[in-house]
Amino acid sequence: METQTILIKNTTLVANEVRKGSVLIEDDKIVDITDNKSFNSADEIIDAEGKVLIPGLVNTHNHLSMSLMRGLADDLPLDIWLNDHIWPMEAHLGGEHCYVGALLSALEMIKSGTTTCNDMYFFMDEVARAIDESGIRGLLCHGMIDLFDEEKRKGEYKETLRIIEKCHNTADGRIKVALGPHTPYTCSPELLNWVRKKADEKGLKIHIHVSETQKEVEDSLNDRKKRPFEYLEDINFLGPDVIAAHSVWLSGAEIALIKDNNVKISHNPLSNMKLASGMSPVSDMLANGVCVSLGTDGAASNNNLDLFQEMKTASLLQKVRNLDPTVLPASKVLEMATINGATALGMEEEIGTIEVGKKADIVLVDMKTPHLTPYRNPISHLAYSAEGSDVSTVICNGKILMREKEVLVLDEVEVLEMAENAAEDLTSRS
Repeated sequence: METQTILIKNTTLVANEVRKGSVLIEDDKIVDITDNKSFNSADEIIDAEGKVLIPGLVNTHNHLSMSLMRGLADDLPLDIWLNDHIWPMEAHLGGEHCYVGALLSALEMIKSGTTTCNDMYFFMDEVARAIDESGIRGLLCHGMIDLFDEEKRKGEYKETLRIIEKCHNTADGRIKVALGPHTPYTCSPELLNWVRKKADEKGLKIHIHVSETQKEVEDSLNDRKKRPFEYLEDINFLGPDVIAAHSVWLSGAEIALIKDNNVKISHNPLSNMKLASGMSPVSDMLANGVCVSLGTDGAASNNNLDLFQEMKTASLLQKVRNLDPTVLPASKVLEMATINGATALGMEEEIGTIEVGKKADIVLVDMKTPHLTPYRNPISHLAYSAEGSDVSTVICNGKILMREKEVLVLDEVEVLEMAENAAEDLTSRS
């Protein structure tokens, strides 16, 4: 097959340092980065004057198909939100709903600069179909819930193995599959042990919610006399392949366990705030060398998938928590959304930074807007001033997904119409 090249010229690169330069892409990889303008030919040339070039953003915790439930149950505590609204609607979900919801989320992520996501939900082969069509990357897992019931447990094993067999390493390697036990309190020790064993056998990641609410920790102490991470350590579940979402209510001993086991944390500040779950001790974890990345959670509890909002909120929340304006500066929160996310998903050799040899997952942000003027400090602007709608061009795996705000891989009008119809259908069934 003939080599395809893309040249992005006259841009400001946010790599190891901020500098003017050009990037040459060959097929799916970055092959050259230069300060000068020696490049003058390529199959596609993008003049990125006035734009900042960053790595594609990485969303490490999501429930993509829940975009169909956006605005369904706002301003409620987590247990009421789940038990009275979300779970009853999810009981009526079908594969087509999950496909359309994932397509809608993929469209939203492309338009706001996210090129990689970590998703846990249901009908994950349909989610994989949406991710494949959209051109982004996805680490996908079936959300396993057995509620300590043996029959349910067998069904979860079967569905998980089906998704691994059907979807792992598909779409030119853009789609990978992880194991997805929902939480320590909705999964039996037998299920958690099976997950640990399968992860070791097959070299797969594990995606799980841990310590999202104070009630979860209190229940764990009452039921097991251990906090959630202590319980997971006790059953030998923890390891460097575990991505733990939320992790809001942590003791100092648990932070040490997370560090010792090299567990990766996905911080979801906006969802945690909206559901009043609490403030995760992110600055403490980072100070202890823990890899903390950013996730949005699903659109039912956020209510969007804009990682620029997540960056700003994460930084400001830690400043308030510590009453210290120097905590979690702009450069660190940008790392959380890029290289830390890539590291959490085991993709740091391929994505997360702008380097020769890495995959061409690249986002251009248009700085010529009132809220990004004067053009003084691009890293500060990206963390504190930019919005997802400032993204102008998105490339994933060397393919242009959006150019000058026009999505090339999906029909935006059609996706929005499909999503409205699917949401209406789901509501009518519930």
